[in-house]
Amino acid sequence: MNLANKPPWLRLKIPPLGLSVATFLLAGVCWVQSWQQLMPMWLSLTSLVMGALYWQKTNSVFRCLAVFLLGVALANIHGAWALSQRIQENIVAEVSGQIVGLPLRDEESTRFEFRILDSKNEKLIGKKVRLSWYGDAQGRASGARGRMPGATDAQGRASGAGGRMLGANDAQGRASRSEPVTLVAGVRMPLVADAPGLVAGSVWKFQVQLRPPRGLLNPGGFDFERRALEQNIAATGAVKNIEYAKRLKAGEGIDHWRENLSRLIQVQVNNEQSRFVQALALGDTRQLSDTDWLTLRATGLTHLIAISGFHVGLVAGFAALCAYLLYFLFPRLGRVWPRQQSMAMSAVLLAFAYTALAGFALPTWRTFLMIAVVGIAKLSRRPIRISQSLALALIAILLSDPLAVLSAGFWLSFVGVAWLVWCLPLNPGQMAASRSEQIKLFLKSQWIALLGLLPLSLWFFGQTSVLGPLTNIVGIPWISLIVVPLALLGLLFSFVHIGIAGFFWKLSAAAMQLLWWALEKISDWPQAMLWLPEPTLLTLSLAMLGAFVLLLPRAVPGKFLAAILFVPLIFPSIESPKQKEVDIAMIDVGQGLSILVKTRNHALLYDAGPAKLGGFDAGESVVVPALHAVGIRHLDRIMVSHGDNDHAGGLLSVLKAYPNVPVIASEGSLKTPMTSCLRAQKWTWDGVHFEVLHPPAFFPYLANDSSCVLRIEAGGKVALLTGDIGKQIEYRLVKEQPEKIRADLLQVPHHGSESSSSAEFINTVNPVLALIASGADNRFGHPRKSVVERYRQRDTELASSPQHGWMRLRLGQGGVEWRQSRRHDSARYWHAPKRTDSGYHSIK
Repeated sequence: MNLANKPPWLRLKIPPLGLSVATFLLAGVCWVQSWQQLMPMWLSLTSLVMGALYWQKTNSVFRCLAVFLLGVALANIHGAWALSQRIQENIVAEVSGQIVGLPLRDEESTRFEFRILDSKNEKLIGKKVRLSWYGDAQGRASGARGRMPGATDAQGRASGAGGRMLGANDAQGRASRSEPVTLVAGVRMPLVADAPGLVAGSVWKFQVQLRPPRGLLNPGGFDFERRALEQNIAATGAVKNIEYAKRLKAGEGIDHWRENLSRLIQVQVNNEQSRFVQALALGDTRQLSDTDWLTLRATGLTHLIAISGFHVGLVAGFAALCAYLLYFLFPRLGRVWPRQQSMAMSAVLLAFAYTALAGFALPTWRTFLMIAVVGIAKLSRRPIRISQSLALALIAILLSDPLAVLSAGFWLSFVGVAWLVWCLPLNPGQMAASRSEQIKLFLKSQWIALLGLLPLSLWFFGQTSVLGPLTNIVGIPWISLIVVPLALLGLLFSFVHIGIAGFFWKLSAAAMQLLWWALEKISDWPQAMLWLPEPTLLTLSLAMLGAFVLLLPRAVPGKFLAAILFVPLIFPSIESPKQKEVDIAMIDVGQGLSILVKTRNHALLYDAGPAKLGGFDAGESVVVPALHAVGIRHLDRIMVSHGDNDHAGGLLSVLKAYPNVPVIASEGSLKTPMTSCLRAQKWTWDGVHFEVLHPPAFFPYLANDSSCVLRIEAGGKVALLTGDIGKQIEYRLVKEQPEKIRADLLQVPHHGSESSSSAEFINTVNPVLALIASGADNRFGHPRKSVVERYRQRDTELASSPQHGWMRLRLGQGGVEWRQSRRHDSARYWHAPKRTDSGYHSIK
């Protein structure tokens, strides 16, 4: 067949490393991430060979199909390999290995990643695990070699074998001369490296308890199992018997160097603003509090804190400028090596060094690859467009790590650059334009970034900053052109003179403080954040198409009509129960309880999940995002069953997100303003009847046994929420209100503890379906096997949060109907494969 006789689409010539190839490679990798199971390895290897072969052999559109097949094979192989690294069962073992990255300390524990180098269990050797070290209240534990520091105490200090160590919040910023010291950039400092502490790069021998990575699954929630796959974390666990832990080797390597430099910054700046310099200079965000991140999210500046790709570009540009000045001062250097090649090499080398200093974080690595592509083109004296460098960087990342597509930063970085490349075709003339033209160019780039990345921001985070475009206009140049360069100058001079380095770091901290004062004021505005329900792939695609059309040239007629395509994203259709129907959703909060009860026009939250001081807060991290994700804009009432932490711990975070909501709780259970929960309280919403069955008036507060028991009746069907009542209260309900506790849907009391769910209670309630709220592999052993057996003897179907994640059911005239099980409906190949439940179905 002659070329002239071929169809037009077959005549296209596809370059081997162009945008088309990069796009199809990306499509193949992304398709695999939607699978529930991976294909067999033999099929992956066959696809890999065929894809690679035809990628090189053909130059027509079939090359795109070949790289698509290659992307599928690569993603499948990497995913299968990452899953093979995971442990499949709970393990207790003695291991030795090295701490990877920077340990994170809080009031109760120290968390760190650990590379296992040796163990009697050969299956563990070479695996990276995430461990927690639980010390005493001061974050210390007595060891065989002395007192070993865990988390810092309230004064930011911890006792080591040789004396006092400087902590992150030490107001003095100084250490006694009698302490063990080391030299960092010529300064004698009491560093964690010389005390038997958990520091980056140190080698330890531990006894550990490990389990497969397991996370919570909720709408709008963080998927830890996906993150574990992306970061190749084989297991999570804790250090056991910490008194026998032994340090085998002091800290070493890049991470240890980063940690020492971070402490040096903290000592030199000597105030709380050092946390921003540590983040911007070294990517060390450990000292940033939850309040700090909330402020950054509310003002849309999260992408500027910690080392971002833009900062790597700044370093590369600085290196190129230094090389240019060197040639300007010594022109004869051009006879040895051309100036352009020298500038390119300097930019690549310094960018690589800074990327290493940032711990090879994904955003910095992506930027380095782009800089390296341009640098190599300069060294080979070949011109290269920005779009071509973007495609090459994308291909390089996908070939080396296809699982990078699981990261939100991957998409925001590449799509953001792609929008700018397409909408702002920069040339030297534009860069050298007048200041007013440059300002217009900057404002236009902000508009492009806002509109182009809005759909992705809502897809990944379910929120966006309302004032982000305005704060970015000030924040981007202030942080990137003032704060960051001062911090980097401090790093540069830390190798020369620590006094000069400290001077620049203090200037950087002072400049950041000026901006931070304004950001805190802005973030206090209640409407600073826009929360939207969880979007679907269809609504995301429509919004991206709308952004594409809106960013077309002005000459395109009627393009502003494309704004309609954003409507399904911003105002999605939310499924609501009908009159006399109610949706009951059990939120997956781990070892705790939180249930959303939704009628047609009203919403009630029953319990708010657990919270740990200075640590995980289910109210903030799980409950509030889930409520926003399912479109709950207002709560009409919060009922707290009782005051135990696993039920009431997240209440303050929920009240912060939903202020002025009436709170009902058992008398004496809470310190916050509330109304007492008493037997015989009744109300009706949208034809659904609510009644409190326990506790009665004048009942003393007895923790679990004071739990508010709520009866919900919709269309003649009943749901019973019981909190943590025990057998005594169950017996009382059976004797006093047997007709009212008869229910179709039951929240199993006390997470399935042996102290509850008596045979008499189960026989009287006689539920069709019972929901168990518990944490996977929890230390209490909930639900107990004997309790599960009692329900099964009554032919009651059981569903637990570890099996299903978020569970939503509808109660009405049709009975109990399943609407959503997160682990089933949104299952992916990286989720825990073992499920012991018998499935789920509609129950009449």
